[in-house]
This record gives sequence, structure tokens and C-alpha cells, in this order.
Amino acid sequence: EPNAGSDVANIRTRAIPRGDHYLVSGSKTFITSGARADQLTCAVRTGGEGYRGISLLVIDSTTPGYTVSQKLRKMGWWASDTAQIFFDECRVPAENLLGEEGQGFYGIMENFQNERLQLAVMAQMTARLALEESIRYAQEREAFGRPLAGFQVTRHKLADMATLVEAGREFVYRVAAKIDAGEDQIKEISMAKNFACTVSDRVTYDAVQIHGGFGYMREYLVERLYRDNRILSIGGGTQEIMKEIIAKYFLS
Repeated sequence: EPNAGSDVANIRTRAIPRGDHYLVSGSKTFITSGARADQLTCAVRTGGEGYRGISLLVIDSTTPGYTVSQKLRKMGWWASDTAQIFFDECRVPAENLLGEEGQGFYGIMENFQNERLQLAVMAQMTARLALEESIRYAQEREAFGRPLAGFQVTRHKLADMATLVEAGREFVYRVAAKIDAGEDQIKEISMAKNFACTVSDRVTYDAVQIHGGFGYMREYLVERLYRDNRILSIGGGTQEIMKEIIAKYFLS
């Protein structure tokens, strides 16, 4: 929400029960696919303050009082529309409640683990694509009469990038396998997301550097990878929130 962000427990969108329906008022921002969604699974406040007052409602986009902003102009992820959504006393059937009242926060937290895994995988694949493009470019591009790969500084940079990509892959896939096996990986997926995003930050930066001026041009894939990568360490919980989660496990 505009005033909540990572502070999920303090969302303000209110759903007031009125017999067989709720009256929903408030707003949401940075909603992926919000400009074209037919319906939302929406976190609303049905009770008091804090996480115990949050519930989940399915809200249809054709509901009177439901409006969507124009697409938000973003740095990257241009292929994905993002919007701000407003609710002005939207009449939502009570049967659209997901689960029980006051249990929505737990559903959000459970979903976060899947989202963080997806973002970790996205960061891993972003780094891998940047590495592959850099290897190809370094072998084809010539400077001072030889390919860029003929220079030790380029080879060492590629070696460092490849090592980070390999380490990130092993970490992320190992955590994914444990999640698939039903093991609790809240701490580990927070670590894996942060590590994968740090790797992607470094590798996409170095990929643009290897490409030189061409890396700054829209015609080259590494330009998009560098730009799109920036959101990965923000979405699904910022790096700072991930560190708080990790720290709680060994300081409690």
C-alpha cells in the first residue's frame, strides 16, 4: 500500500462487514498486472490493528467503486504492467472471503515464501543470461587486434562471474528442493534470495562493463538485464527485510 510497503501488518484498506457483503475502501500500489487483472486477491483490514486484523478477499475488477490508475512508468520490467488500484466503498460478497477473518496475514506470509523462491530463481537466471552474453561477446569482439577474451583482465572477470553464478545456482536449487520436500526454509529462502540478487547485481554490472558502450544500448540484451534486475532485491521483501528475518533465527 502507499503507506505500508514492506510493513504488511499495517495495511489500511478497510473492509467493513454489512450483512452478506463487505464495504471495501482504500488503495493498493505497485500491483503487478493490476491494469489488466479481472480480479484480485486483496489483503484488507476486517479487525483491529496489527496482523491479527487482516483478512483476504477476492474482489472483481467490475465492482462499482473499483478504479485503476494508468500504467505506472517503471525503470524496468516494461513487459509487465503495474498499476495503483482504488476502492471506494466497493460492495464485495461475504462469500468472497478466503479462509477465516483475521487469518489473512498467515496466507500472505505463506505466499511470500513461494514469491521469494521465484525471485531468487529469476535473479539466478538473469545472472546466467548476462554471463552467457558476456562470454559470447568477449569471444567475438576484438580490440587491439585480438578478441576481448584474449586479455587476462576479461578472462578473470568472466571467471569471477561464472563462479558466482555457479554458487548461486547450487544454493537456490538446494533450497528449492528442500521446499519441494516440505521442509521449513524460511531462513534459507531469505538467504538464497539475498545471495542470488547480490550475484545478479554484480554479474549484470560486469556484463555491461564488458560490453562497454554497447552494453548501454537498448539493442543489447545485457542493457535490459541490468535494468530489469534492479527490482529483484526489492520485490517480495527487500534485502533489509530478508536480513531481519535471517537475524531473528540466530538471535532468538
